[in-house]
Amino acid sequence: MNNQSQNAIDIVLAESLKELAKTKPIEKITIKEITDKAGVIRPTFYNHFQDKYELLEWITVNELFRPIDPLLSNGMLKEAITFVHTTMEKEKDFYKRAAQLEGQNSFNEIYNRCVANAVQKYIDVESLVQMADYKWLSKELVAEFLGHSISWITIQWIKRGMTVPVEELTDVYVKMFHNSLIEIVSNK
Repeated sequence: MNNQSQNAIDIVLAESLKELAKTKPIEKITIKEITDKAGVIRPTFYNHFQDKYELLEWITVNELFRPIDPLLSNGMLKEAITFVHTTMEKEKDFYKRAAQLEGQNSFNEIYNRCVANAVQKYIDVESLVQMADYKWLSKELVAEFLGHSISWITIQWIKRGMTVPVEELTDVYVKMFHNSLIEIVSNK
């Protein structure tokens, strides 16, 4: 993905894709449909994004993850999780379509990568790696594992229709973060 900041054209293209995704699977949406809806010409799209999947990643980063940076950097995990899920809930139709994408460039892949990046940035992954003390266990591998584990619940929540309230979903995340699996299993 291009390392670009948010600008008006990016926002218009993102809104166009989100609007189209309300009625059509993302994989069937064409660049022409996106640009027509946005009121721009095709070359404008390609000046900003390589394809619609890069636009999907831009939306994920800029609407879900960039806004939570200040929250996570101040230790406000619950508020960050609530923000992400509330934002998704407000754009329910779009995220349900996004979660249906399969394979390379899927929303699941993009979301996993974003969560893993946040984990690596805000969680002391190095301490987890040092506790195990195995040469093959890298901080990237631990971050990727945690990213997949964390994002799986959100992806399932989306695929199952987002029927669980955001507060309840957030509570599950907070409990998972504050308790180890061994503690949870031992309490049975």
